[in-house]
Amino acid sequence: MDRKIAVVGLGYVGLQVAVAFGKNNPIVGFDINERRIETLKQGFDYTYEVSEAELRLLQIDYTTNPCKLKDCNFIIVTVPTPIHDNKQPNLIPLIQASQVIGEHLCPGTIVVYESTVFPGTTEEVCIPVLEQFSGMRNGVDFYVGYSPERINPGDREHRFNKIRKVVSGPVEALETIATLYESVVEAGVHYAPSIKVAEAAKVIENTQRDLNIALMNELAIIFDKLDIDTAEVLEAAGTKWNFQRFQPGLVGGHCIGVDPYYLTYKAESIGYQPQVILAGRRINDTMGSYIASSVIKQMILRNIPIKDSVVTILGVTFKENVADIRNSKVIDIISELKQYGIRIQVSDAIADPVSVYHEYGIDLIDEKELIPADAVILCVPHGTYCDKGWGLMGSS
Repeated sequence: MDRKIAVVGLGYVGLQVAVAFGKNNPIVGFDINERRIETLKQGFDYTYEVSEAELRLLQIDYTTNPCKLKDCNFIIVTVPTPIHDNKQPNLIPLIQASQVIGEHLCPGTIVVYESTVFPGTTEEVCIPVLEQFSGMRNGVDFYVGYSPERINPGDREHRFNKIRKVVSGPVEALETIATLYESVVEAGVHYAPSIKVAEAAKVIENTQRDLNIALMNELAIIFDKLDIDTAEVLEAAGTKWNFQRFQPGLVGGHCIGVDPYYLTYKAESIGYQPQVILAGRRINDTMGSYIASSVIKQMILRNIPIKDSVVTILGVTFKENVADIRNSKVIDIISELKQYGIRIQVSDAIADPVSVYHEYGIDLIDEKELIPADAVILCVPHGTYCDKGWGLMGSS
């Protein structure tokens, strides 16, 4: 290991990358979030992806000081790539990270981007920023590669070291990139012929899953109107060997609910209007309001006054058994119900209350402090909720 590694961005993805490299070698972990850095220094990961015992064994210099990047010559970028309210890519975190890196870039450094982007972003957006703020030339003074992240939050089986890593970059740096990742990724690496191919491969992984779930959601709506139990239909259809077992549900998070918009944005920029991808997105983006409307309908059928009624929301993270609240579609349910004058109380067994309030302005209520409600919506089936079963409803 003749390279000093830095990981820029210590969220769900970045921390796992830093953990993999920091087990055997001293590295730098950089993030602009002071609370994130301080809690990690204290040995606590509030995303609950890495245990305190594991954090104690790492050789990571957690810092908000970008000057420490000057000592590193292999920099991995894992900052988020969200979307704006108008569903357009928000590259601000990526651009700002590139600016900081560029200001502290040393000759011979290899910069590898892992953030999910549309094809062409690394070469058309990131590299020019690096060159501008470093005063150096890509391919001469420094090198840039792309290796898409594939981490699934909350998945204890498919961890960073267990997922085959796609790598791409210029010939001068590609072997170094591959060798470094192979040193920590047991599953090995796959060489993509270009950075654009690697970018495209990543963005379609989640687009494919998004479309499959969208189909299930549309089927659930149809079967609901036909008074047919969707779960029973899927169970019956699943008896065929080649039936794909996807389930209907809310589609949020930092990947599946976002990445398709990166691809459609790029497609539209070259004059092609996507049809199937955007249709799937429209279905998944409206499921929150559909669920809220269904609950209102059930309350009316039971003669429950709507205005000033109380509805309990259980779970606010984007998926079960993870603390990640980014792009949570539970918020759509809450917003829709509030328009009817309903009083909402939200509880989550896993989510970080500080993060929830900062992101959505919602005060989480401890499960024991919930008042009796007219309706309860189990939005996120955390294991702790499922284990309690219907008994949980009595306390909600």
